[in-house]
Amino acid sequence: MVFKKFEELLALVDPKANKKTVALVRAEDDHALGAVAEVVEKGLIDAILIGNREAIKETAAHLGVNVRDEQILDAQTPEEAATEGVKLIREGKADFLMKGKLETAQMLRPVVNKETGLGKGKVMSHVALTEIPSYHKLVITTDGGMLPYPTLEQKKQIIENAVEVLHRLGYENPKVCVLAASETPNPKMPESMDGVALKEMNQKGELTGCIVEGPISFDLAMVKERSVTKGYESPCAGDADILLVPNVHAGNMLGKSLTEMAHAKMAGLIMGAKCPIVLTSRGSSEEEKFNSLILACIVSNK
Repeated sequence: MVFKKFEELLALVDPKANKKTVALVRAEDDHALGAVAEVVEKGLIDAILIGNREAIKETAAHLGVNVRDEQILDAQTPEEAATEGVKLIREGKADFLMKGKLETAQMLRPVVNKETGLGKGKVMSHVALTEIPSYHKLVITTDGGMLPYPTLEQKKQIIENAVEVLHRLGYENPKVCVLAASETPNPKMPESMDGVALKEMNQKGELTGCIVEGPISFDLAMVKERSVTKGYESPCAGDADILLVPNVHAGNMLGKSLTEMAHAKMAGLIMGAKCPIVLTSRGSSEEEKFNSLILACIVSNK
């Protein structure tokens, strides 16, 4: 199964069978509240809005959105709002979280709390599903938002988080490309040797549910003609489903290059916790937040 556009994912959301509830943390945010309201209005999800009650009502009035009092869970500070969101997940009253008007660190602090948080004992990483006009299908870039310089073991878990997303979308064996400057292993480039190690893990059955290629350059991963020209053979060449970047800086720059210069559309989630967390940048459009909500609805299916 392959998806080319975000709009195709709507068919996977079935509110009649299993309607999801999002907990929007610090809901007094125009784009976040607008996106949630649109998805709620379509009957695809329910929402709990956490934050300052009056500020949420003012934001809703500004957007022309109807908000019921019973939808709002009053919380005066970002920290209180994030804590309440985590509590809703733990109590089974919400299926996933969404970041509103607060800093990422404020959002994640109660999530990673070892006693009362949502950790599962594994790495949490950011997964960006991207629709690029010049590419033939949706592709994931990871991790551009969480781990500054992931270790080899962390990269393995980052791949596993991304693979889980595509499995939930119906992919059987997604193709993972471990990106480096060159497809030739070079001991002086740690990213290159990590690509070799991750591919070996995959071949030995230590990293399953996917096909891993690495190291591989971006052009070979994304453009079939380049692999033909270079005589490079791999089932992943020109057909990547997941792009594993070397570090958060490369991921951030790649993601923003795709959206700002290549007119790509994106959806962003944090994976690895007990529920998906919709986390997009402060400059993200309402459309990106909408796409992220739809993705979270699908991924949160048990």
